[in-house]
Amino acid sequence: MKKFGIFLGVICWVVLGFWSQVDHAQAIETSEKIPEIYIKAINPGYTVDGKSNVGEMIEIARKNADAPISLAGATVGYTNSSGNYTVLVEFPEYSWMTGETLLLRLASSPDSELAAVNYMKTLAFKAALELKIGDEVVDSVCWTGKDGCYKEFRSASPTVLVRNLETGDFEHLVEYEAQYDTESYYVETVKEEDGYGKMVSQCRGLQFSEILSYYESAKTEQFIEFYNPGAEQILLDGCQLRYKNKNYALSGVVAAEGYFVYYPAGEFSLTKNPTNSNSLELIDVTGETVDALAYPNGQRKGTSYALIGYGDEGEEVWKVTYAPTPGGANNYQEFKTCEAGKVINEATGNCVKITSVAEKFCKEGYYLNVLTGRCNKVKIVAEKTCKEGYYLNPETNRCRKIKENDGADYNLTPENYEEQSSFVALYAVLGVVGVGLGYLIYEFRHEIVRLWRKVFRRVR
Repeated sequence: MKKFGIFLGVICWVVLGFWSQVDHAQAIETSEKIPEIYIKAINPGYTVDGKSNVGEMIEIARKNADAPISLAGATVGYTNSSGNYTVLVEFPEYSWMTGETLLLRLASSPDSELAAVNYMKTLAFKAALELKIGDEVVDSVCWTGKDGCYKEFRSASPTVLVRNLETGDFEHLVEYEAQYDTESYYVETVKEEDGYGKMVSQCRGLQFSEILSYYESAKTEQFIEFYNPGAEQILLDGCQLRYKNKNYALSGVVAAEGYFVYYPAGEFSLTKNPTNSNSLELIDVTGETVDALAYPNGQRKGTSYALIGYGDEGEEVWKVTYAPTPGGANNYQEFKTCEAGKVINEATGNCVKITSVAEKFCKEGYYLNVLTGRCNKVKIVAEKTCKEGYYLNPETNRCRKIKENDGADYNLTPENYEEQSSFVALYAVLGVVGVGLGYLIYEFRHEIVRLWRKVFRRVR
């Protein structure tokens, strides 16, 4: 019995040892399945209570949070169901991840401010995501429902695709809250005096300064100029230029109080003279709009649209200038520079020949019109004088007789004035009465004659 107990103990020890080795092997396998920096959770965003893209985010995590990890050369790329690949986030050279997780959100999401970095293009319900360091894919996940990918997202049943840290696999969870740490990410830039120093955001403080869209010979003439009015240099890595709903990566360093010129040829071309205003935006590494510019209709050959100065209330004053200055201080020139032998006609803005003007002479009584090169007659208006007893009427330029009254030749005779209207009324009444009497006499003439005869007989 004692031997049996010893035998059973040995068996249990062997079994426990075997299972511990299996667990250790699984732990190693899981650990190797999850890279040092990895994709932890994905939400493509949903429409909730009329708001779109609610909850859209990408959460990045790392195993060891004891020391900052460099994100130099790291990118997060997205492949849609059509196979088109887009870089959502390109981390600058001097960027660091200091926390355990790093939260990325869509810029148009209602919760975009709760993120270390914003991206511009929304995720699809069927797609794939890659996390790269340089050209190496360190982690990836797809959700198309086929070819070994996890099942797709469904708008009717909102979920978050979350990594199970025990198995290394992803699973759809109905409830998941991403972690946002304000100190999880920062960007450094090299400073000659201080070595490394922290920058809150990449492009903050940079502004549009000048743009040339109406090229004369080739699209390579087009440029967009930025100006850094600050006392510190600005690192452009990770910043983007947005034009017609597309983003274009920027890189380089803008010196303090310096200019940076971006030539879009090869990437895109600007509308030469837009019917409506065309807009450009400078997007920071955080996804925020640092500055915006709308250049209007009215661009012409040989001109640029430049920031000339500021108004009384501090507003920017932009004008079309015939003196483009890429990489230098802006200069306003209202009219084009004419070639030798021509001068500018300010009325039309065109150059006119001056050779005939210089050589041509007009005879006496004529003058030279420098715009037409023709001799025009000089119109002389002599001052008119009037003879004694007359004066000059300035309105008609005619002489009028002076009327005088010294009281001798024109005696003043008082006149009696009666109300004319009373006489008119009296005459009217008398006229009516006369007409009435005449009518009565005519109407009763026979009776009047007989009456008259009777009276005459009695008198006799």
